[in-house]
Amino acid sequence: MKVLFVATVVRTHIMEFHIPYLKMLKEMGWETAVAARNDYDNPEECVIPYCDKFFDIPFERNPIKFGNIKAYKKLKRIIDDGEYDIIHCHTPVGAMLTRLAASKARRKGTKVIYTAHGFHFYKGAPLLNWIVYYPVERLLARKTDVLITITKEDFQRAQKFKSKRVEYVPGVGVNLEKFCKKNKEKREEVRRKLNIPFDSKVLLSVGELNKNKNHRIVIEALPDFKDVYYVICGRGPLLEEYTKLAQNLGVENRVRLVGYRNDVAVFYNMADIFVFPSFREGLPVALMEAMASEMLCVSSCNRGSNELMKESEYLFDPSDKCELVVKLYKALTCDDQKEIDRNRKFVQNYKLETICNQVRKIYLREIKIKNEKD
Repeated sequence: MKVLFVATVVRTHIMEFHIPYLKMLKEMGWETAVAARNDYDNPEECVIPYCDKFFDIPFERNPIKFGNIKAYKKLKRIIDDGEYDIIHCHTPVGAMLTRLAASKARRKGTKVIYTAHGFHFYKGAPLLNWIVYYPVERLLARKTDVLITITKEDFQRAQKFKSKRVEYVPGVGVNLEKFCKKNKEKREEVRRKLNIPFDSKVLLSVGELNKNKNHRIVIEALPDFKDVYYVICGRGPLLEEYTKLAQNLGVENRVRLVGYRNDVAVFYNMADIFVFPSFREGLPVALMEAMASEMLCVSSCNRGSNELMKESEYLFDPSDKCELVVKLYKALTCDDQKEIDRNRKFVQNYKLETICNQVRKIYLREIKIKNEKD
């Protein structure tokens, strides 16, 4: 069997979320391929485990950029020549171009699976999101054999679409073995490297430095707290803007922008409070990792966080700095072990092994349907 994974970028999507699935498929004896843009600063660092073939596709994240025409043409040639049994696409642009490019292949029996990691249209989303993304997803659902949604809100909305099948799979899974209780020695070691006092409180966020991730609001709240540090793991276009913001607010000595990290587990171990201020999320892996790491989590109200934390007292409006300050003060001043225990127990529902098994069953069912038609 041959499977093609498609996503807009390698480093911050394929490598972050899909290596366990490529490994699973290789263990099943399948041939694996990945089509995505090589977004490494040094292109030679792009080495994808469990991938037999890699196709560098010049996807643009903005769906209306002309570069996507070139990406579509290259992707279509790959799909038409590849004779894949299954194509599994991810990310809005990657999935849009894939389903358009795979029309001919589907007529020949290729199964197209699309995982929506959080529709851009959702309850409370800007009107523009609904105008741009909703009709596209509704139309392209007709070119989809299996539409996988990772939140219950998206699952309910997708019932109205005309894909052959809609599935609910709760996220991409979390490797819970990587995250454990606090290790004091490693905690002090990381703080020493970051020049953070051992007895100070540390806030941590993990995510790209962009407008949606909304780290700005946490930096703006920092002057309300003394001797509290803020560490952000992530890279992105707002690095310089956040650096200047911290300087203007006089908190540059308490903000650490440490860039993209592949060792985030040590940062969860080092910090006291996890802060997740995003405007929009599907089902956030970073929040699940923090929950698994037995951290007290303060999160914005968004579709994914609401599903994970439900009626938690630590949810806030991502546009309301005053509310964030109140929630942070509560988190910093009370030892809420009950909330920590609830989070740790709840995240067990999202174990990587469990999610992989669900996806494996979807693959095998679609292959069985394909073989029966052949």
